Amino acid sequence: MKRKIVTHYIIEQKITSESENKLSPSFFMNRKIAPPIKDAVDFDLKLKPYDKYVLRNGVEVYAVNAGAEELIQIEWIFFAGNCYEEKRMVATAANFLLKNGTTQKSAFAINEQVDYYGASLARACYNETASITLHSLTKHLHRLLPLVRELLTDANFPEEELLLFQQNSRQRLEVNLKKNDFVANRLIDEYLFGFEHPYGTYSRFEDLAALERADLIAFYDRYYRTGKCILFVAGKLPATIFEQLETAFGDLPLHGGVVEVPVKPVLPALERKYRVVNDPNGVQGAIRLARDFPNRHHPDFFGAQVLNAILGGFFGSRLMNNIREDKGYTYGIYSYLQNHVQQSAWVVSTEAGKDVCEAAILEIYNEMADLRDELVEEEELMLVRNYLMGSILGDLDGPFHIIGRWKNIVLNGLEEDYFYQSIKTIKTIQPEELQQLARKYLQPESFYELVVV
Repeated sequence: MKRKIVTHYIIEQKITSESENKLSPSFFMNRKIAPPIKDAVDFDLKLKPYDKYVLRNGVEVYAVNAGAEELIQIEWIFFAGNCYEEKRMVATAANFLLKNGTTQKSAFAINEQVDYYGASLARACYNETASITLHSLTKHLHRLLPLVRELLTDANFPEEELLLFQQNSRQRLEVNLKKNDFVANRLIDEYLFGFEHPYGTYSRFEDLAALERADLIAFYDRYYRTGKCILFVAGKLPATIFEQLETAFGDLPLHGGVVEVPVKPVLPALERKYRVVNDPNGVQGAIRLARDFPNRHHPDFFGAQVLNAILGGFFGSRLMNNIREDKGYTYGIYSYLQNHVQQSAWVVSTEAGKDVCEAAILEIYNEMADLRDELVEEEELMLVRNYLMGSILGDLDGPFHIIGRWKNIVLNGLEEDYFYQSIKTIKTIQPEELQQLARKYLQPESFYELVVV
């Protein structure tokens, strides 16, 4: 008791003796009264605008200057995805081996330099695009940009690195093919788009074995050294950021012209229901239900995102409450809209015990039927509105997330107000509109149905 009295006295003396009290106003709050709770749907979210610069060779640079730490992220996006390859796996292999050797540096030397400055240099290959991403302290940027330039102009794809890539990829594929969920993900894409389509193809042992160094060099020369590049930069940017990028990359033949994305016909499977035996000794089956769906330019896309959240888009969704919480068939079940540029897909994904896979599928269709037949109640809709708004709020936490939003808008060829149109739909869409979307898209006969056991 004595200690509390003395502490109270000292604070009182400080408050009364200083003419300008610097204690936070929260110090004087009545802690017996709970603070007001504000729904996320009432937030007025803003997407920080980007600064744009065009290098003298036509390369566009989108930059977001934000953040308190001296960190920077630069992402080089090339139109070098698997839809451009004439031989399977070439795009993936070329992207992976970009940092595995130049005529001047070995893979070890490149990694040593990156590690020395506490940086990371990642690469990734997708359907339409491929990327190189640098994370670094801002003060070391001038040391690392010349290295990236070297990778973009002088990568030589050593034969021994290619052989190591093939060996590791074969081993990974052997392990993954024993997993039902891995096999299900491959097959459902093939059923939806056809194996010859970039969205439906997948790696095979024969494709890995057929890779040759000459294939990678030819692809690299066409789609990296002289391909189209877009830069996305975020973090606490130095005042000279554009000058540094201009010096390092402005003279390279990375033309800024329009690159046509090859459009291949979608050849979906004729059958709709598949049962595949992959692991006779396994105890679980991988379930995938999927249907085709328009891309982000379609007017139904915004509303479908809300409807998907209700169906299976978060932990409190109907599918989760029914199939996990009530029936106990699975540890988790989700639905989502695939993020493709040309065309999307609506997918339901889960793993369940072999003996309850068919029952789980029946319950999925029952939930779709409820959304078609009954209006969503306002309480449930408000929960989903708040969840989606809260998710967007989380995605705006920090410059790397913000530039990620802009990258999605730019690469999908969307209007700059796409972000605000999405928020408007989340806040205003009505149960009747959701029911119309459910009747249009959540029809069982439109879905491919796959179980891999």
